[in-house]
Amino acid sequence: MNKSQEILKKYWGFDSFRAMQEDIIDAAIYGKDTVALMPTGGGKSICFQIPGIAREGICLVISPLISLMQDQVDQLEAKGIRAKAITSMMSYREIDITLDNAKFDGLDFLYTSPERLQSRLFIERFKQMNVSLIVVDEAHCISEWGHDFRPPYRKISELRKHHPEVPIIALTATATKEVKEDIILQLDLKNPAVFESSFQRINLSYEVHKVENKEQALLKWVQKFPHMCGIVYCQTRKSVKEIANFLLNHGIKTGIYHGGLDAAMRNTMMTSWMRNETHVMIATNAFGMGIDKPNVRYVIHFEFPNNIEAYFQEAGRAGRDGKESRTLVLLNQRDISSTHETVEKQFPPIQTVKSTYRALCNYLKLAIGSGEGESFPINLKALCNSYKLEIIETYQSLKILEMNGDILFNESVFNPTRIKFSVGNTVLYSFQIKYDKVAKLISFLSRSYPGIFDHFFDLDEAMCCSKVGISTKELENQLKFLEQNGIIDITWKTDLPKVTFLHERLPDDYMRVSDEVYHNRKIRAFKRWDNMQKYLLTNHCREQFILHYFGQEVGECGKCDYCKNLRKEKVESGELKKKIIQQLSEKPMNLEELMSENSMIHEEQVKKVLQFLILEEEIVFDGRYHLPLRN
Repeated sequence: MNKSQEILKKYWGFDSFRAMQEDIIDAAIYGKDTVALMPTGGGKSICFQIPGIAREGICLVISPLISLMQDQVDQLEAKGIRAKAITSMMSYREIDITLDNAKFDGLDFLYTSPERLQSRLFIERFKQMNVSLIVVDEAHCISEWGHDFRPPYRKISELRKHHPEVPIIALTATATKEVKEDIILQLDLKNPAVFESSFQRINLSYEVHKVENKEQALLKWVQKFPHMCGIVYCQTRKSVKEIANFLLNHGIKTGIYHGGLDAAMRNTMMTSWMRNETHVMIATNAFGMGIDKPNVRYVIHFEFPNNIEAYFQEAGRAGRDGKESRTLVLLNQRDISSTHETVEKQFPPIQTVKSTYRALCNYLKLAIGSGEGESFPINLKALCNSYKLEIIETYQSLKILEMNGDILFNESVFNPTRIKFSVGNTVLYSFQIKYDKVAKLISFLSRSYPGIFDHFFDLDEAMCCSKVGISTKELENQLKFLEQNGIIDITWKTDLPKVTFLHERLPDDYMRVSDEVYHNRKIRAFKRWDNMQKYLLTNHCREQFILHYFGQEVGECGKCDYCKNLRKEKVESGELKKKIIQQLSEKPMNLEELMSENSMIHEEQVKKVLQFLILEEEIVFDGRYHLPLRN
């Protein structure tokens, strides 16, 4: 058994790899730059985690989503592998400690966002790390042709100046031909090994159903799959809540998942769903990244994303066990125009973007020349009220400022209170003796969180209050007392969005929004939306359409709504041909008379069959349809 197989067996419990995984892993283990294009559910994480374990040193993983990073860190830690993520939700002190652990070989995996790579603190520590592998996850974000373009990804190649011999592995599930070429170019990969598996999922059907009442259509479909596990995707938290309530009122037990849920609620929802206690999960796109539940039998898009890449990823969460599964889009006539408006609203006028930057800095009382590396929770509603801004324009302006490399903007998610003792045992004991009012709390923290002297931990405030016998307000007071006296480092809980400034505040005249970030991106956003519209309205095989978009060619799937209707039409046409020939054998007829005889069949279908029969010379038309005269 070779090294990669030994690691697979030891940590994942599998005896063999999926198709192409071992070749990708071996290329990375032996130090070759590597590009891997694999569909959602294809097992991408194993392709870099096994080389990260096999190669000596720390594996740096660059990923765009906090939720994705944290999911993978949790999974690695559960296997006994040392892993941490650096996110904008952490205090400077916590980031500093994590980077020190990485520098002194205290970690096997370090996850971070591409924006974090630009900070002086990170670069200085990175230079001193024993780096074994650099992983670029969701690598399509590096390309301006991609649907999730993140300009800071373009800076990743600069890491090689500090560790020129370290191989890079880039992975994505959604890359067109242009994006694949851009990944190789922008990462400056040296003669890379490129692995591209087929994006075809033969067990999935891709279906679009045009409906008048989407709620009733959804109810009908969910009832059609009783006791089966499914995901219903919406585009907003408001829709998630409304659809969940609608289904609950009709006796369907559902879970909900979006970025605004606190950790306890997320865990409750996830546990219930993973145990099959809740069959239907109503969710935004925050749900799914890093979640590998094999028996999802259907994915329904009550609301759909505005590009094929995101849709393909979300639909691909069905049927990971290889069994027959369905993916459905519910489409009504208002969806196209409303989604077009949504894409348009992603690009408020540039002057609005600049005004938002100025208002944000003023709201946070940030002086010109200050703020680099600082993070602030931000109440969007209060910001908009203070400066008479429109909330959707402000939100989209913040997203553009993020794309422009000015800020990090983490949308509203619940972040728990995180604590760590900042003093040693001896000092802590003396403090505990001196201040009896916090003695019980200190004892509880010491006993309940092993390692709290070295690492930050999420504080379970409800359990803490119960065990220590104090109110929530008193817990807050005691924690503030410990913080003020230098006993703990603490990051306070918040469910507000968070803004991190990537450079000092600029004077108004120096503020620039690049064409690449705004005008070019707007053109490409509408191009992707145009392709999504074509997919939704196509009169061709849907799987064929999707794979052609990604540069792969296949035959008709036979499973999508188009293929099913075509097959049904062929069967019906065969029966109709026989029926019309029988009717015309009795007497010649015009179209009106034939329609009277076949009143249950659509006129266009009758015309198609008549045209076919004429071309085949099985009937003749000379004012009336009749059988040809035979000699």
